[in-house]
Amino acid sequence: MARTIIVSNRLPVKVQRDSNGDLQYKPSEGGLATGLGSIYKDGDNVWVGWPGLYFKDKNKAQKAEVTEKLTSENMDPVYLSESEIKLFYEGFSNETLWPTFHYFNQYALYKKSYYEAYKKVNQKYCDAVLELANPDDTIWIHDYQLMLVPDMIRQKLPDASIGFFLHIPFPSFEVFRLLPWRRELLDGVLGSDLVGFHTYDDMRHFLSAVSRICFIGNQQGQITKDRRTIMIDSFPIGIDYDKYANSSAAPSTLSKEVKFRTSMGDQKLMLSIDRLDYSKGIAARLEIFDIFLSKYPEYQNKISLIMVVVPSRDTVEKYKNLKEEVDLLVGRINGKYGSMNWTPIHYFYRSFPLEDLSAFYRMADVALVTPMRDGMNLVCKEYVASKLDKKGVLILSEMAGASKELSEALIVNPNDKHQVVDAIYKALTMPVEEQEKHMAFMQKAIKKFDIHHWVRLFLDRLNSVKEQQKVMGTKVMDDAMEEKVVKEFKSKEKRLLFLDYDGTLVPFNSDPKEAKPDKDLKTLLSKLTADKNTNVVIISGRDKDTLQKWLGDLDVEFVGEHGVWLKMRGEDWKTIDSLDDSWKDAIRPILEMYTDKTPRSFIEEKDYSLVWHYRQVETGLGELRAREIISHLKYLSSNMNLEVLEGNKVVEIKNLEINKGKATSRWADTKNKNNFIFAVGDDWTDEDTFKAMPKHACTIKVGDLRSAAKYSVKDHLAVRELLSLMANS
Repeated sequence: MARTIIVSNRLPVKVQRDSNGDLQYKPSEGGLATGLGSIYKDGDNVWVGWPGLYFKDKNKAQKAEVTEKLTSENMDPVYLSESEIKLFYEGFSNETLWPTFHYFNQYALYKKSYYEAYKKVNQKYCDAVLELANPDDTIWIHDYQLMLVPDMIRQKLPDASIGFFLHIPFPSFEVFRLLPWRRELLDGVLGSDLVGFHTYDDMRHFLSAVSRICFIGNQQGQITKDRRTIMIDSFPIGIDYDKYANSSAAPSTLSKEVKFRTSMGDQKLMLSIDRLDYSKGIAARLEIFDIFLSKYPEYQNKISLIMVVVPSRDTVEKYKNLKEEVDLLVGRINGKYGSMNWTPIHYFYRSFPLEDLSAFYRMADVALVTPMRDGMNLVCKEYVASKLDKKGVLILSEMAGASKELSEALIVNPNDKHQVVDAIYKALTMPVEEQEKHMAFMQKAIKKFDIHHWVRLFLDRLNSVKEQQKVMGTKVMDDAMEEKVVKEFKSKEKRLLFLDYDGTLVPFNSDPKEAKPDKDLKTLLSKLTADKNTNVVIISGRDKDTLQKWLGDLDVEFVGEHGVWLKMRGEDWKTIDSLDDSWKDAIRPILEMYTDKTPRSFIEEKDYSLVWHYRQVETGLGELRAREIISHLKYLSSNMNLEVLEGNKVVEIKNLEINKGKATSRWADTKNKNNFIFAVGDDWTDEDTFKAMPKHACTIKVGDLRSAAKYSVKDHLAVRELLSLMANS
């Protein structure tokens, strides 16, 4: 039976030692453990991850106890050494990836020892999965600590269903490119079938990095790598709405609220909850509160900030310094404005149980959630879900992923301190009716798109992508299919082969003029045409003069310029229709304009078409200019009876009535079912050829599986191999 295997750095249970050295098992904090709880506990599903504790050799008995306990609860522990925790987790994950992905690259450390440990530990997780996984299992890998794992598993289980989700922001290409191991990380993630992010921006940045670093483009978020379709999409994570709403209504929460309100007095309350981290903007938030009290002195003695900072890595120098800065700011503000009966900031450097947090959420008139950069930030969603009376205002940083969903909040730029100050004043003076309106809108969205919806959506999409791959995979030509095609070729009296040239018989070249046929290709074509019953038609977008020069000495026929020119055996070159090329005078200046502002691009002029080449242009810029050209020419071409074609690093403009499909119909043999008809090509312009072929024809697409062709092969070498089998049959 198919299972779901969840893989993350940490397990949903944290193992700790108490003061006596005895083991304790505590549920991990966070929405992920909650959301995936119902998944990993179901049937034979399993969660793979680190239990949060390392064991020395003398602790073998405890280690065995932990393994037995966790295994009985559908968890498979991956044990890390003290050194691995230091280099992999504290090192590469949190000293290299974390600052880079959060745009604090000035803090990033690029140490080879960190990356080697990261690679080693990722392999450890991969091995743990391989020991468990069956071919039909679904494997869902989480977050930045395990970016290499998808491809590691893919290498061993090529048909596995693998999903990956990144829970932190993905930076722009300009920031991501700073990483020395950028290509390895992207290749690792692209081992997945479905890659998920919190926001469209993160998805867009990832696709840009893949394009610029791996030189792989995308179509509506779909990437084709190793002839496998990978879907990239955004899936904003939610919270367990009912959990927070029910906790907010619980009697224990209400009694806590009464206790807290009594101790704080009759104050307006603002709430801030964060883990200690430089990406959260805690120090800046304190400075903002200082400015607010100075700018609006009427709120002195009338408002307090409840600031909860959850301890995190405070032995690390940067975090230790951050804590000291926060401590000093809190002390300075309280000393500057405080009085015997009023404390401006109630500062707690610790975590709280849910009932305490729910009481804080209920009490807070304003929630101040202003990280400098955050993947999602669930505190703001928890606050909204806890507001049963719908009274309260959320101030939310535009740098948090949640801002894309919670547009009814007061959205601010955390770097603009005075804007945030003004937002605080607006929040405190907002009419109750307006508060209720905004809160109701946000609650409706959060309730609908909760954590359970997120889990279902991702897994359903992964299943859909896998099903699509399976359908497309039936096209991949294997040995049996090859044997069948060769056998059919051999059995027929007459054979007609339509062979595309660039990308099909020869590889692409950065200089199109250098893509000349090599000796092996010419020998192969000579062998095929040596049999008078085999007719070979070279069908290409190249001009007739080039085709004649390169292959004119062979007994082959030609279709040139996508169907403008034809050359049959014993005949001269001729055009298929009476064509007009006067349109070039209107189109050429437009292409020249784009060529002038795109270094290393150039225009190729054929008899009845113009081609703009950008194979040598900087990745990204060429694609951008191609989009601009196509958009620019779209209106003109329709009025001038022209067609704009986008090929492999080219944009071609030609007469509308010309295409490869129409040209192939000139060979009457295509109507004879007793003949063997074969067509192969790599470009989307070859789709016209495939569609023009009779049903019994053998059609093959090179590279892409998404095609009207019946079969698909990997590259030009596979085409030559198949043609060689035909020639020698």
